[in-house]
Amino acid sequence: MMPLHLAPPGEPVEIRNITGKDEVRRHLAELGFVVGATVSVVSEMGGNLIVQVRESRVALDRALAMRVQV
Repeated sequence: MMPLHLAPPGEPVEIRNITGKDEVRRHLAELGFVVGATVSVVSEMGGNLIVQVRESRVALDRALAMRVQV
């Protein structure tokens, strides 16, 4: 497993674990980041990510991206 921010851009990866406090995990779940979901990094700039999850593109800062293990 590795944090989402280390995933290669454009390659679909599966979420295996989400760490953090309950409110952080709940917020990520509301955005579509749940264990078993497939996501792909669209672009990265300064540690911040644009991620394709389901049919949406979501911006994550580096701190949140580190909570998502793929």
